[in-house]
Amino acid sequence: MEIGVLSVRYARALLKSALEQHIEEQVYQEMLTLSQSYLKVPELRFTIDNPMLEKSKKKTLLVTATGGKVSPLTERFIELVLAEDRENTLQFMAASYVTLYRKHKNITSGRLITAVAVTPEIEKKMRQRVESRTQGTVEFQTEIDPEIIGGFILEYDTYRMDASVQNQLRNILTQLRK
Repeated sequence: MEIGVLSVRYARALLKSALEQHIEEQVYQEMLTLSQSYLKVPELRFTIDNPMLEKSKKKTLLVTATGGKVSPLTERFIELVLAEDRENTLQFMAASYVTLYRKHKNITSGRLITAVAVTPEIEKKMRQRVESRTQGTVEFQTEIDPEIIGGFILEYDTYRMDASVQNQLRNILTQLRK
């Protein structure tokens, strides 16, 4: 079975169970942490995929990568994935859960990149602007990138607004070369 289809099926079942138990937010945070752990620690995937490593050690490692103390549902989910020998797709299952949860709760993931740190008021205004356009909640991530010189880059869903000085200079150079 294709990894994408499999991971979505497992994630959908996990979301359904979490909704029934009213712990979908907690499981969301755990799956988000697990997904980020896979991205930040590439060795995690190789270790989990190692067939020589005992399942009990894999479980301990996965629980730790999920935040340490996890909900009983998440613990049972990890045990199920290990019992079914599907641990090589767990990273995709976690990412699929995050996506399904955000869709269910109408949450948009957004990113604001600026050359210098922005005040909380400016961040709040940007969040409100995105929320008014998406008619939902926005999880905002702010980044500082001095290379954009000034201005900002705003990204959410498939939308990207590049109002950076770097981009404006690039556009001017392109015009001058014509």
